[in-house]
Amino acid sequence: MASINRQSNVNSQSFKSSPGAGKRMLVTGGGGFIGSHIAAALASRGDEVVVLDNFSTGNRGNLDGIDARLIEGDIRDLACVEDAVQGVDTVFHQAALCSVARSVEDPISTHEVNTSGTLNVFDACRKAGVRRVVFASSSSVYGDSATLPKHEMMPTAPLSPYAISKLACEYYGEMYSRIYGMETVALRYFNVFGPRQDPNSEYSAVIPLFIKAIFDQAPIRIFGDGLQTRDFTYVANVVQANLAAAVSPSAPGKAFNVACGDCWSLLTLIDKLQTVSQRTTEIEFCQRRVGDIKDSQASIAMARELLGYAPLVNFDEGLRETVNWFTQADGSAFMKRPPAFQEKAGGVLS
Repeated sequence: MASINRQSNVNSQSFKSSPGAGKRMLVTGGGGFIGSHIAAALASRGDEVVVLDNFSTGNRGNLDGIDARLIEGDIRDLACVEDAVQGVDTVFHQAALCSVARSVEDPISTHEVNTSGTLNVFDACRKAGVRRVVFASSSSVYGDSATLPKHEMMPTAPLSPYAISKLACEYYGEMYSRIYGMETVALRYFNVFGPRQDPNSEYSAVIPLFIKAIFDQAPIRIFGDGLQTRDFTYVANVVQANLAAAVSPSAPGKAFNVACGDCWSLLTLIDKLQTVSQRTTEIEFCQRRVGDIKDSQASIAMARELLGYAPLVNFDEGLRETVNWFTQADGSAFMKRPPAFQEKAGGVLS
Protein backbone atom coordinates (compact mmCIF):
# COMPACT_ATOMS: atom_id res chain seq x y z
CA MET A 1 0.00 0.00 0.00
CA ALA A 2 2.82 2.37 0.72
CA SER A 3 5.33 3.97 -1.61
CA ILE A 4 8.84 3.92 -0.22
CA ASN A 5 11.42 2.54 -2.68
CA ARG A 6 12.43 4.88 -5.48
CA GLN A 7 12.39 3.14 -8.86
CA SER A 8 13.68 4.80 -12.02
CA ASN A 9 12.03 2.27 -14.30
CA VAL A 10 8.31 1.55 -14.42
CA ASN A 11 7.03 -1.97 -14.93
CA SER A 12 3.54 -2.32 -16.36
CA GLN A 13 1.51 -5.50 -16.66
CA SER A 14 -2.06 -6.70 -16.82
CA PHE A 15 -3.57 -9.23 -14.43
CA LYS A 16 -6.37 -10.01 -16.87
CA SER A 17 -6.57 -9.00 -20.48
CA SER A 18 -10.17 -7.87 -20.95
CA PRO A 19 -10.72 -4.12 -20.46
CA GLY A 20 -13.49 -2.83 -18.25
CA ALA A 21 -16.70 -1.50 -19.74
CA GLY A 22 -16.83 1.63 -17.58
CA LYS A 23 -14.55 4.62 -17.02
CA ARG A 24 -10.83 4.40 -16.39
CA MET A 25 -10.02 4.54 -12.68
CA LEU A 26 -6.61 4.71 -10.99
CA VAL A 27 -5.96 3.27 -7.53
CA THR A 28 -2.63 4.31 -6.05
CA GLY A 29 -1.46 1.79 -3.47
CA GLY A 30 -3.82 -0.64 -5.16
CA GLY A 31 -1.73 -3.63 -4.12
CA GLY A 32 -2.28 -2.79 -0.47
CA PHE A 33 -5.02 -3.66 1.97
CA ILE A 34 -7.61 -0.94 1.32
CA GLY A 35 -6.48 -0.19 -2.23
CA SER A 36 -6.97 -3.77 -3.41
CA HIS A 37 -10.51 -3.82 -2.03
CA ILE A 38 -11.30 -0.60 -3.90
CA ALA A 39 -9.73 -1.98 -7.09
CA ALA A 40 -11.80 -5.16 -6.81
CA ALA A 41 -15.03 -3.20 -6.35
CA LEU A 42 -14.30 -1.00 -9.35
CA ALA A 43 -13.39 -3.93 -11.59
CA SER A 44 -16.45 -5.92 -10.53
CA ARG A 45 -18.76 -3.15 -11.72
CA GLY A 46 -17.03 -2.95 -15.10
CA ASP A 47 -14.62 -0.02 -14.75
CA GLU A 48 -11.22 -0.09 -16.39
CA VAL A 49 -8.84 -0.23 -13.42
CA VAL A 50 -5.22 0.91 -13.29
CA VAL A 51 -3.17 0.17 -10.17
CA LEU A 52 -0.03 2.10 -9.24
CA ASP A 53 2.07 0.49 -6.49
CA ASN A 54 5.74 -0.13 -5.73
CA PHE A 55 4.93 -3.03 -3.36
CA SER A 56 7.10 -1.79 -0.53
CA THR A 57 4.28 -2.86 1.77
CA GLY A 58 1.65 -4.00 -0.73
CA ASN A 59 1.23 -7.58 -1.91
CA ARG A 60 0.90 -8.71 -5.51
CA GLY A 61 -1.31 -11.55 -4.34
CA ASN A 62 -3.91 -8.99 -3.27
CA LEU A 63 -4.54 -8.34 -6.98
CA ASP A 64 -5.13 -11.98 -7.93
CA GLY A 65 -8.36 -12.29 -9.89
CA ILE A 66 -8.81 -8.52 -10.27
CA ASP A 67 -9.16 -7.18 -13.80
CA ALA A 68 -6.54 -4.43 -13.60
CA ARG A 69 -3.50 -2.99 -15.36
CA LEU A 70 -0.55 -2.73 -13.00
CA ILE A 71 2.02 0.06 -13.13
CA GLU A 72 4.82 -0.77 -10.74
CA GLY A 73 6.24 2.55 -9.60
CA ASP A 74 6.52 5.16 -6.87
CA ILE A 75 4.28 8.16 -6.25
CA ARG A 76 7.41 10.21 -5.55
CA ASP A 77 8.33 9.70 -9.21
CA LEU A 78 6.34 12.47 -10.91
CA ALA A 79 6.88 11.09 -14.41
CA CYS A 80 5.52 7.73 -13.29
CA VAL A 81 2.43 9.35 -11.78
CA GLU A 82 1.88 11.45 -14.91
CA ASP A 83 1.93 8.28 -16.99
CA ALA A 84 -0.51 6.53 -14.66
CA VAL A 85 -3.16 9.28 -14.71
CA GLN A 86 -3.48 9.54 -18.49
CA GLY A 87 -7.10 9.13 -19.58
CA VAL A 88 -8.24 8.58 -15.99
CA ASP A 89 -11.62 9.85 -14.79
CA THR A 90 -11.17 9.32 -11.03
CA VAL A 91 -8.16 8.63 -8.84
CA PHE A 92 -8.53 6.77 -5.56
CA HIS A 93 -5.31 7.77 -3.82
CA GLN A 94 -4.44 5.23 -1.11
CA ALA A 95 -0.63 5.06 -1.35
CA ALA A 96 0.97 6.17 1.91
CA LEU A 97 3.21 5.26 4.81
CA CYS A 98 0.44 4.50 7.30
CA SER A 99 1.92 4.46 10.78
CA VAL A 100 2.21 6.94 13.61
CA ALA A 101 5.10 4.99 15.15
CA ARG A 102 7.04 4.82 11.89
CA SER A 103 6.54 8.56 11.35
CA VAL A 104 7.98 9.33 14.78
CA GLU A 105 11.05 7.23 13.96
CA ASP A 106 11.42 8.53 10.40
CA PRO A 107 9.53 11.80 9.78
CA ILE A 108 11.42 12.56 6.56
CA SER A 109 10.22 9.46 4.70
CA THR A 110 6.69 10.00 5.96
CA HIS A 111 6.70 13.54 4.61
CA GLU A 112 8.27 12.55 1.28
CA VAL A 113 5.74 9.78 0.61
CA ASN A 114 2.57 11.11 2.18
CA THR A 115 2.86 14.83 1.49
CA SER A 116 5.22 15.23 -1.46
CA GLY A 117 3.90 12.06 -3.10
CA THR A 118 0.32 13.26 -2.75
CA LEU A 119 1.27 16.64 -4.19
CA ASN A 120 2.67 14.77 -7.21
CA VAL A 121 -0.65 12.98 -7.57
CA PHE A 122 -2.65 16.20 -7.33
CA ASP A 123 -0.52 18.09 -9.83
CA ALA A 124 -0.33 15.24 -12.32
CA CYS A 125 -4.12 14.94 -12.13
CA ARG A 126 -4.52 18.69 -12.63
CA LYS A 127 -2.39 18.64 -15.77
CA ALA A 128 -4.10 15.51 -17.13
CA GLY A 129 -7.63 16.82 -16.57
CA VAL A 130 -8.64 14.13 -14.08
CA ARG A 131 -12.19 14.82 -12.92
CA ARG A 132 -11.85 13.91 -9.24
CA VAL A 133 -9.33 12.63 -6.68
CA VAL A 134 -10.64 10.82 -3.62
CA PHE A 135 -7.79 10.42 -1.15
CA ALA A 136 -7.12 8.73 2.16
CA SER A 137 -6.70 10.98 5.17
CA SER A 138 -6.80 9.89 8.81
CA SER A 139 -8.63 10.34 12.08
CA SER A 140 -5.22 11.17 13.56
CA VAL A 141 -5.61 14.77 12.33
CA TYR A 142 -7.94 15.41 15.29
CA GLY A 143 -5.23 14.69 17.84
CA ASP A 144 -6.11 13.84 21.42
CA SER A 145 -9.05 16.18 21.93
CA ALA A 146 -11.43 15.09 24.68
CA THR A 147 -14.38 15.99 22.45
CA LEU A 148 -16.32 12.91 21.32
CA PRO A 149 -17.48 12.13 18.78
CA LYS A 150 -14.98 13.79 16.46
CA HIS A 151 -16.70 15.89 13.80
CA GLU A 152 -15.33 17.59 10.72
CA MET A 153 -15.92 21.15 11.94
CA MET A 154 -13.80 20.79 15.10
CA PRO A 155 -10.21 22.07 15.19
CA THR A 156 -7.47 19.71 14.08
CA ALA A 157 -4.51 19.10 16.39
CA PRO A 158 -2.10 16.53 14.89
CA LEU A 159 0.32 14.92 17.35
CA SER A 160 2.65 13.04 15.01
CA PRO A 161 4.48 13.52 11.71
CA TYR A 162 2.02 11.05 10.17
CA ALA A 163 -0.98 13.11 11.27
CA ILE A 164 0.66 16.31 10.07
CA SER A 165 1.39 14.74 6.67
CA LYS A 166 -2.26 13.76 6.26
CA LEU A 167 -3.51 17.18 7.31
CA ALA A 168 -1.13 18.83 4.85
CA CYS A 169 -2.63 16.68 2.10
CA GLU A 170 -6.09 17.89 3.07
CA TYR A 171 -4.96 21.50 2.77
CA TYR A 172 -3.40 20.82 -0.61
CA GLY A 173 -6.55 19.04 -1.74
CA GLU A 174 -8.79 21.91 -0.71
CA MET A 175 -6.45 24.33 -2.46
CA TYR A 176 -6.47 22.33 -5.71
CA SER A 177 -10.28 22.32 -5.64
CA ARG A 178 -10.49 26.04 -4.92
CA ILE A 179 -7.75 27.42 -7.17
CA TYR A 180 -7.59 24.94 -10.04
CA GLY A 181 -11.16 23.63 -10.05
CA MET A 182 -9.94 20.03 -9.75
CA GLU A 183 -12.34 18.09 -7.55
CA THR A 184 -10.73 16.53 -4.47
CA VAL A 185 -12.32 14.72 -1.51
CA ALA A 186 -10.55 13.72 1.71
CA LEU A 187 -11.74 10.68 3.66
CA ARG A 188 -10.63 10.51 7.29
CA TYR A 189 -10.38 6.79 8.00
CA PHE A 190 -10.92 5.52 11.53
CA ASN A 191 -8.92 2.31 12.20
CA VAL A 192 -9.81 0.23 9.19
CA PHE A 193 -9.63 -3.57 9.41
CA GLY A 194 -10.56 -6.63 7.39
CA PRO A 195 -9.24 -9.35 5.06
CA ARG A 196 -5.83 -8.80 3.40
CA GLN A 197 -4.49 -6.66 6.25
CA ASP A 198 -0.92 -7.89 6.82
CA PRO A 199 -0.05 -8.83 10.44
CA ASN A 200 3.66 -9.35 9.76
CA SER A 201 5.04 -5.84 10.03
CA GLU A 202 6.30 -3.90 13.01
CA TYR A 203 3.81 -1.25 11.91
CA SER A 204 0.79 -3.52 11.44
CA ALA A 205 -2.59 -2.43 12.75
CA VAL A 206 -3.80 -3.94 16.00
CA ILE A 207 -6.55 -6.26 14.72
CA PRO A 208 -4.46 -8.45 12.35
CA LEU A 209 -1.63 -8.49 14.89
CA PHE A 210 -3.95 -9.50 17.70
CA ILE A 211 -5.53 -12.23 15.56
CA LYS A 212 -2.12 -13.64 14.67
CA ALA A 213 -1.02 -13.53 18.31
CA ILE A 214 -4.14 -15.36 19.44
CA PHE A 215 -3.65 -18.14 16.89
CA ASP A 216 0.09 -18.33 17.59
CA GLN A 217 -0.51 -18.34 21.36
CA ALA A 218 1.85 -15.36 21.62
CA PRO A 219 1.42 -12.52 24.12
CA ILE A 220 -0.57 -9.47 23.01
CA ARG A 221 1.27 -6.27 23.90
CA ILE A 222 -0.88 -3.26 24.81
CA PHE A 223 0.74 0.16 25.00
CA GLY A 224 -1.21 1.77 27.84
CA ASP A 225 -3.97 0.40 30.04
CA GLY A 226 -6.08 -1.13 27.29
CA LEU A 227 -8.95 1.25 27.97
CA GLN A 228 -8.08 3.47 25.00
CA THR A 229 -10.91 3.39 22.48
CA ARG A 230 -11.18 3.42 18.70
CA ASP A 231 -13.93 3.53 16.10
CA PHE A 232 -12.92 0.31 14.30
CA THR A 233 -14.21 0.32 10.71
CA TYR A 234 -14.60 -2.72 8.48
CA VAL A 235 -13.02 -2.32 5.05
CA ALA A 236 -16.28 -2.78 3.10
CA ASN A 237 -17.55 0.42 4.70
CA VAL A 238 -14.45 2.27 3.51
CA VAL A 239 -14.92 1.00 -0.05
CA GLN A 240 -18.53 2.18 0.03
CA ALA A 241 -17.43 5.63 1.19
CA ASN A 242 -14.83 5.91 -1.57
CA LEU A 243 -17.31 5.00 -4.30
CA ALA A 244 -19.85 7.47 -2.92
CA ALA A 245 -17.26 10.24 -2.59
CA ALA A 246 -16.31 9.75 -6.24
CA VAL A 247 -19.75 10.81 -7.48
CA SER A 248 -21.38 13.00 -4.84
CA PRO A 249 -21.88 16.56 -6.17
CA SER A 250 -21.55 17.93 -2.63
CA ALA A 251 -18.20 16.28 -1.83
CA PRO A 252 -15.44 18.26 -3.61
CA GLY A 253 -13.19 20.35 -1.40
CA LYS A 254 -14.41 18.69 1.79
CA ALA A 255 -13.14 16.14 4.32
CA PHE A 256 -15.39 13.37 5.66
CA ASN A 257 -15.13 10.95 8.56
CA VAL A 258 -15.37 7.31 7.51
CA ALA A 259 -16.22 5.11 10.47
CA CYS A 260 -19.08 3.34 12.22
CA GLY A 261 -19.84 6.11 14.72
CA ASP A 262 -19.13 3.95 17.77
CA CYS A 263 -16.08 3.02 19.83
CA TRP A 264 -14.58 0.04 21.61
CA SER A 265 -11.64 -0.33 23.99
CA LEU A 266 -8.67 -2.54 23.20
CA LEU A 267 -9.62 -4.84 26.07
CA THR A 268 -13.11 -5.22 24.58
CA LEU A 269 -11.56 -5.88 21.17
CA ILE A 270 -9.36 -8.64 22.58
CA ASP A 271 -12.29 -10.21 24.41
CA LYS A 272 -14.37 -10.23 21.20
CA LEU A 273 -11.52 -11.70 19.15
CA GLN A 274 -10.97 -14.47 21.69
CA THR A 275 -14.69 -15.23 21.70
CA VAL A 276 -14.90 -15.39 17.89
CA SER A 277 -11.73 -17.49 17.56
CA GLN A 278 -12.51 -19.61 20.63
CA ARG A 279 -8.90 -19.19 21.74
CA THR A 280 -7.13 -17.17 24.45
CA THR A 281 -3.66 -15.75 24.97
CA GLU A 282 -1.79 -13.59 27.47
CA ILE A 283 -1.86 -9.78 27.56
CA GLU A 284 1.22 -7.72 28.41
CA PHE A 285 0.81 -4.04 29.33
CA CYS A 286 3.54 -1.58 28.31
CA GLN A 287 4.14 2.15 28.54
CA ARG A 288 1.96 4.30 26.30
CA ARG A 289 3.73 5.32 23.07
CA VAL A 290 4.53 8.84 21.91
CA GLY A 291 1.97 10.12 19.41
CA ASP A 292 -0.78 7.68 20.38
CA ILE A 293 -4.13 9.22 21.29
CA LYS A 294 -6.38 8.06 24.10
CA ASP A 295 -9.89 7.93 22.59
CA SER A 296 -11.35 8.21 19.13
CA GLN A 297 -14.93 8.06 17.91
CA ALA A 298 -16.39 9.58 14.77
CA SER A 299 -19.50 11.48 13.96
CA ILE A 300 -20.58 10.25 10.52
CA ALA A 301 -23.50 12.68 10.19
CA MET A 302 -21.81 14.71 7.45
CA ALA A 303 -20.96 11.62 5.40
CA ARG A 304 -24.53 10.37 5.80
CA GLU A 305 -25.96 13.67 4.61
CA LEU A 306 -23.63 14.55 1.74
CA LEU A 307 -22.35 11.15 0.59
CA GLY A 308 -25.31 8.95 1.44
CA TYR A 309 -22.90 6.87 3.51
CA ALA A 310 -24.09 4.35 6.08
CA PRO A 311 -21.98 1.47 7.44
CA LEU A 312 -22.73 -1.78 5.64
CA VAL A 313 -20.98 -4.02 8.14
CA ASN A 314 -21.00 -3.56 11.93
CA PHE A 315 -18.07 -4.20 14.24
CA ASP A 316 -19.01 -7.70 15.40
CA GLU A 317 -19.83 -8.91 11.90
CA GLY A 318 -16.60 -7.41 10.58
CA LEU A 319 -14.56 -9.19 13.25
CA ARG A 320 -16.19 -12.52 12.38
CA GLU A 321 -15.50 -12.00 8.67
CA THR A 322 -11.90 -11.03 9.37
CA VAL A 323 -11.13 -13.93 11.71
CA ASN A 324 -12.77 -16.34 9.26
CA TRP A 325 -10.66 -15.00 6.40
CA PHE A 326 -7.44 -15.46 8.36
CA THR A 327 -8.35 -19.10 8.95
CA GLN A 328 -8.97 -19.76 5.24
CA ALA A 329 -6.31 -20.46 2.60
CA ASP A 330 -5.41 -16.87 1.65
CA GLY A 331 -5.44 -15.55 5.18
CA SER A 332 -3.62 -18.58 6.52
CA ALA A 333 -0.70 -17.78 4.21
CA PHE A 334 -0.43 -14.37 5.92
CA MET A 335 -0.62 -16.01 9.34
CA LYS A 336 2.16 -18.49 8.61
CA ARG A 337 4.66 -15.88 7.49
CA PRO A 338 7.23 -15.10 10.21
CA PRO A 339 6.93 -11.65 11.77
CA ALA A 340 9.45 -9.09 10.53
CA PHE A 341 9.98 -7.67 14.00
CA GLN A 342 9.36 -9.20 17.44
CA GLU A 343 7.28 -12.05 18.81
CA LYS A 344 4.88 -10.04 20.94
CA ALA A 345 2.04 -8.31 19.12
CA GLY A 346 1.64 -4.61 19.84
CA GLY A 347 0.09 -3.02 16.80
CA VAL A 348 -0.49 0.44 15.43
CA LEU A 349 -3.46 2.62 16.33
CA SER A 350 -4.15 5.67 14.18
